[in-house]
Amino acid sequence: MSTPTPPETPRQESLIEYPSLFPIKVMGEKTDGLVHAISMIARQFDPAFDATTIELRESKGGKYLGITITVTATSREQLDELYRTLSTHPMVKVVL
Repeated sequence: MSTPTPPETPRQESLIEYPSLFPIKVMGEKTDGLVHAISMIARQFDPAFDATTIELRESKGGKYLGITITVTATSREQLDELYRTLSTHPMVKVVL
């Protein structure tokens, strides 16, 4: 006796409605140029990115810096590529 196959559910591409403001947290060692580098990457993917909205938070010991950027997300592909670009930057340790 064979087991019935469950009906397929349509794959939902994204739970995000586009366009929308999307916060991304980036962490790296607190070094000169980190915030500027993150801003430049954000601007590549969102030409209207406003650097004045960046939020910074130092680690307790002051060695690391948490940076929250808010970009206008226009597609899943844009966000995926932005995450890839941030994650592979040599100054970045973690992207959330």
